[in-house]
Amino acid sequence: MKKVVKVSQILVGLLFIFSGFVKADDPTGFTIKLGEYFAPDALNMPWLDKFSFTIAFIIPIIEMMLGFMILLGSKKKLTLTLLVLMEIFFTFLTWYTAHYNKVLECGCFGDAVPMTSWQSFWKNIVLMVLILILVIGAKNISPIIKGRAQNVVLIILLAGSTFFSYYCYNYLPVIDFRPYKVGTDIKKDMQGTPDVVKFYYTLKNKKSGETKEFEKFPDNYQNDWTFVGSRTETLKKGIDAKIKDFSITSPAGNDVTDSILSVPGNTFLLISMSIDEANKDKETVDKINKLASDCMRDHIGFICLTASDPTQITSYQKEYNPPYQFYGTDGTVLKTMIRSNPGLVLIKGGVVKAMWHYHSIPTFADVTAQYLH
Repeated sequence: MKKVVKVSQILVGLLFIFSGFVKADDPTGFTIKLGEYFAPDALNMPWLDKFSFTIAFIIPIIEMMLGFMILLGSKKKLTLTLLVLMEIFFTFLTWYTAHYNKVLECGCFGDAVPMTSWQSFWKNIVLMVLILILVIGAKNISPIIKGRAQNVVLIILLAGSTFFSYYCYNYLPVIDFRPYKVGTDIKKDMQGTPDVVKFYYTLKNKKSGETKEFEKFPDNYQNDWTFVGSRTETLKKGIDAKIKDFSITSPAGNDVTDSILSVPGNTFLLISMSIDEANKDKETVDKINKLASDCMRDHIGFICLTASDPTQITSYQKEYNPPYQFYGTDGTVLKTMIRSNPGLVLIKGGVVKAMWHYHSIPTFADVTAQYLH
């Protein structure tokens, strides 16, 4: 029993730490996912929307701390009680969303390990079994660190977990699991790989009435055969495109996706899903405008991708006088591209070279030294 408890202790601890880490790594993404759960067509709790970020910030920290505490054997009764309560809640939640088809991807492991609600439900069932083993064999769980040192270690871990989540919110995820991460060839990932298929044709002999299947039509088959039907056999399953629905529309309404992604040189994409909701403090706007002017003076592309309507764009242009043009892109795509509004992405030949949160907009000298030389 002792060995079973030890294995369960390690598995539960690591799973909770990993689950909390990937969500703390992208608190904005977790906030968006919670919005899907609170939506009218899911849990129908829109009043919780205003608390989405707070919940998204706190839950990963609790998960990581519970993982650390069970691994260390710290505060056993409290830890096991919270583990049981959390797992009961998440098991019910994933069952409900799966059974009623409310949320297609649960977000339990963020973008690191996409899971359907049913997959997450069964994961929670296994996790609940492991936790119940810990509850039954609680006497076999002993603290690794005792006394005052235990509290000191837990405080350090709590401070570290909190700082990590706060940093990722303000300066982008430390580990990027999204489809537009640095190094991504956007144009290539939009294509995917088609299925490898084989065609078969069923023909009927005009004289004998025999029906036969061919891999290709016989020469001048119409003389002796009548076409009956066909079928296909998939020899190798293709790979779906990693990036879907990405497009760029010019101010004139033309699709310019390919032309922008095909530019061999560097191009800066300022990403702002909603201009009205973007950070518009003077320092941020001035930094962006200065960088854009310097880039354009040096013949380096600089455009803004937004889902905002023309009225919002015109209003922003009148107030802040940006030197760059605005292009249209789907809002959901922009939210996926970068967890910052506005955020800055540098591409070269359609490949993502770097990205910045609005808290860390670089100067032209900085990007020249590191990326443009």
